[in-house]
Amino acid sequence: MHAVTHRAVIVTAAVSMSLSLAACGKAGGGDSNDKGSSTKIGLLLPENKTARYEALDKPQFEKAVAAACADCEVVYNNAVSDVVKQKQQFDQLIADGVKVIALDPVDATKAAAWVADAKAKGVRIVAYDRAVAGADAYVSHDNTKVGELQGQALLAALGAKAATAKVVMINGDEKDPNAALFKKGAHSALDGKVGKVVYEASGEWDPKIAGEKMSAAISSVGKSGIGAVYSANDGMAGGVITSLENAGIRDIPVGGQDAEAAGIQRIIAGSQTFTIYKSPLQLAPEAAKFAVNLLKGKEPGAQGATDGVPSTLFPPVVVDRKNIQSTVIKDGIYRASELCTPDLAARCTALGVK
Repeated sequence: MHAVTHRAVIVTAAVSMSLSLAACGKAGGGDSNDKGSSTKIGLLLPENKTARYEALDKPQFEKAVAAACADCEVVYNNAVSDVVKQKQQFDQLIADGVKVIALDPVDATKAAAWVADAKAKGVRIVAYDRAVAGADAYVSHDNTKVGELQGQALLAALGAKAATAKVVMINGDEKDPNAALFKKGAHSALDGKVGKVVYEASGEWDPKIAGEKMSAAISSVGKSGIGAVYSANDGMAGGVITSLENAGIRDIPVGGQDAEAAGIQRIIAGSQTFTIYKSPLQLAPEAAKFAVNLLKGKEPGAQGATDGVPSTLFPPVVVDRKNIQSTVIKDGIYRASELCTPDLAARCTALGVK
């Protein structure tokens, strides 16, 4: 799978979260027999093993659409990692007369053909978080930068041990174009600066599979042969850490991504070293803005372009024990009371999480 070359203008983290769009009426080009179809916006997310999709992306997208378009309705489905199911969901939206679909594909390569067929029928597509060839607009984070930050954070955690450290890499699903960008960015940061990557495999965005791959790595290189673990996201980091602990391996750097609640709690507890925060307060409202604008027949309103597609890419942020309060708590993604369970209360106090 080829990596997408990013040429989008990277907007600042202080970008306004408000959408100043007027309430929208019916878009042109719809079938008058499809009652209400012209004010429906589809949202298709790829899986529910990664907690952020249901807990953060979906509600933030729905909230932003409601704020921008009083008459609009979001029709939502999750593909639960099944590309066939997602194709059925996509086709059903079109059959129901939906004219704009925000799509985060299970398999971006296969989704490109769906997009081409949909556009021939007058349906506009917003590529959400993962690039899809032929989309009308694309919103994501700078995904190569995500991998670079992950690699840099792992190096910082290793400190003087980095030059001789043996690193295990558990990458994302190879069907996800972002996974290739995370991997590329991580290697650019790690290669030549760590002792050796001794084991590398895809965890397929599945905590169970990631845990199994971690166990295979331990069997392959031995308990004493692992100095740090790169995990492409937090869900897989949970599986990795369980396997490490079951093998009696503790106190080595393990990184993740997505700033999931469980990942943040592991950072508080000390078993996970860092995560990457990609704020849904940026991503979902921008996608909603694109969708509403396209529904109204306007340009999406992107900040730049990626391979000729109007795009906005937001900057990711490393979250570790030092800045939980100033990132995910300050932004209102989580309340301290949600993260600081009784067994973590003392650690939260020590870290200033309140």
